[in-house]
Amino acid sequence: MLFRSMVSTLAFGLLLTAAQSGFADWRQFRGSDSSAVALDSKLPTEWVDGDKPQNIGWKAKLPGRGLGSPIVVNGRVFVTCSSGFAQDRLHVLCFDAAKGTKLWERQFWATGRTMTHPKTCTAASSPCSDGQRIFAMFSSNDIACLDLDGNLQWFRGITHDFPNCSNSLGMASSPIVIGDTLIAQTENDADSFANGLDVYTGESRWKRTRAKRASWTSPSPLKDAASGETLALLQSSAGVEAVKPQTGEVVWTYKSGAATIPSLTVSEGLAYVPSNGLTVLQTEAGKSEPKQVWNVAKLGPATPTPLVLGKKAYVLGGAGVLACANIEDGQTAWQLRLEGPFTASPVATADRLYFVSETGVCQVVQLGGEKGEVVGKSELTLGKNEPADIIQSTPAIDGNALFIRSDAFLWKIAETK
Repeated sequence: MLFRSMVSTLAFGLLLTAAQSGFADWRQFRGSDSSAVALDSKLPTEWVDGDKPQNIGWKAKLPGRGLGSPIVVNGRVFVTCSSGFAQDRLHVLCFDAAKGTKLWERQFWATGRTMTHPKTCTAASSPCSDGQRIFAMFSSNDIACLDLDGNLQWFRGITHDFPNCSNSLGMASSPIVIGDTLIAQTENDADSFANGLDVYTGESRWKRTRAKRASWTSPSPLKDAASGETLALLQSSAGVEAVKPQTGEVVWTYKSGAATIPSLTVSEGLAYVPSNGLTVLQTEAGKSEPKQVWNVAKLGPATPTPLVLGKKAYVLGGAGVLACANIEDGQTAWQLRLEGPFTASPVATADRLYFVSETGVCQVVQLGGEKGEVVGKSELTLGKNEPADIIQSTPAIDGNALFIRSDAFLWKIAETK
């Protein structure tokens, strides 16, 4: 089911650079390039929430629950929520990044299944943007496309078109944009597939059948060193497929299986895949299978996606143990226990890692020495009157600010005077 708005938009370039917009955008789950790294950002190591806030730029109340990460485009913060007894009211909100003022809110009724595990909700996927449009995907397999001012461009109810495309625990994969194609994974135990949608119309350019097993991983972009083309990496229980975003054509396939919760990450042309621990893959020109650079079984992540920064890979395993491994061979350089539990993936600046636990405890790990060191520990005040306010969303970084959302609130963390 596809509804298209009659509102026309000016034909700007597909991707606005940070220099053009004046802002270092964070346009999708784990950042514009899905690396979760903002090298030039200067973030505080500690802050205080409450009656006498410190380093809290602003705090905004949200109308419903959500696991989807905030994104930042052109100085605006976008976030999704779901509300109502059946979690069938879908919200897309826009805030001024500098002041925290709510600029607009749009609401929709879910057309697909809204039943989820109690810990999650219908607003489980992170929105994404191509610099002109916001694509908000929900667990009900509804996708709303709006311009930056909140005008509806099109609305797609995927479950209406494919009734068996559902997951009893709820969907959570976050879509990404490559060029003029929106890539969404809707993988489940029945009608499981990945979809490439035209960003202008919402119509499917291609549809690929995927392994019939529930998966909550998100696609990642990888620039192919051989062709220079950016591919979309689709991860599932069967492994990884690298496909061309415009056509869905498979370039290579990794068939040794992969995790269904933590997503892979990409750095310097290599894919770090949660597979049999952690497996690093490299595209080989003209071959239908990638080269395995190394595999280390003990580096398997828990829920958070691994992060690669410089010459190190950082993996948050069970019991909140952070492992730092050399990217040349996967050998562990050091380990550090953090205070969890964690659902959110870490984000990083040039020399620090930021971890946010489900209970609102934020820990900052300083890098550069022989071992990582916790140099900041702060606690965000969650909603006391909320049924179960929790932080499961990966933060976003824009400029010198960190944006964190819980089920009830959205915070801007930045140095204040």
